[in-house]
Amino acid sequence: MFGFFKKKTKAEKLHDKYEKLIKESYDLSTVNRTLSDQKQAEAEEVLKEIESLKS
Repeated sequence: MFGFFKKKTKAEKLHDKYEKLIKESYDLSTVNRTLSDQKQAEAEEVLKEIESLKS
């Protein structure tokens, strides 16, 4: 009934972090390609953590 009382799981938190990093990477891609690549690499690490939690 009240979804705001529900706590997020670790996987949900990591997914939100992944989404944020991908968006930042996309936004930086037109301005600073090096920073964009760094954000992309961070996002890949978070994705690996998500996959390790699923298995």
